[in-house]
Amino acid sequence: MTDDKDVLRDVWFGRIPTCFTLYQDEITEREAEPYYLLLPRVSYLTLVTDKVKKHFQKVMRQEDISEIWFEYEGTPLKWHYPIGLLFDLLASSSALPWNITVHFKSFPEKDLLHCPSKDAIEAHFMSCMKEADALKHKSQVINEMQKKDHKQLWMGLQNDRFDQFWAINRKLMEYPAEENGFRYIPFRIYQTTTERPFIQKLFRPVAADGQLHTLGDLLKEVCPSAVAPEDGERKNQVMIHGIEPMLETPLQWLSEHLSYPDNFLHISIIPQPTD
Repeated sequence: MTDDKDVLRDVWFGRIPTCFTLYQDEITEREAEPYYLLLPRVSYLTLVTDKVKKHFQKVMRQEDISEIWFEYEGTPLKWHYPIGLLFDLLASSSALPWNITVHFKSFPEKDLLHCPSKDAIEAHFMSCMKEADALKHKSQVINEMQKKDHKQLWMGLQNDRFDQFWAINRKLMEYPAEENGFRYIPFRIYQTTTERPFIQKLFRPVAADGQLHTLGDLLKEVCPSAVAPEDGERKNQVMIHGIEPMLETPLQWLSEHLSYPDNFLHISIIPQPTD
């Protein structure tokens, strides 16, 4: 893995200033003040909002509280998507802070998975990591790890410990010297303009002639609508971690440096904002 540790650090410590407001129809005993928080892009909403939950429960009666869920401008927020992905996909062109509405009633069963405990988040996270390693190394790396290594990856994410997480995760980012990259690149491409949750296909980082595939190559093959026609203007932004990487960037480098902790590249295709 090329050593661009600053990039890994910048990605890990990316934060989104957020204002949580209780939904107006929730029953409270006194007025609920908004709650402000810097959300870590690489984490999950249900993992980092215990303080938000406690803050609003203080002004509510126990019988008015059921499972917490979050919504932005009418869209329920999927807790199993990383926070940075949710923001890029739904709110990247809006002003900060990100305004999220908090609900304790009327859970939207059709739109969201239940999150009964932190164990549910851990199970989802580890299953994504295993899927990513199946694509990258035929599962050899993750299967050779001990249970305590898996736990260290999870605890590193849960407790926001960069060094603890990367001490193990770097093994998942290595590949044999004779190969120029992973077997396949773990990626998911999301668009707000389609009903399909995401696009995911097998795609190699290196072409048959030994050339490194780029982000542009990936998009042309699996999501051509995201790339501007030769003569036309770009209708979309391609975003990872709140930035628009150059389409000439090698996919292997992106996978090593801009993947989320679950080892996937989560790529948002969003309409170009109109000023």
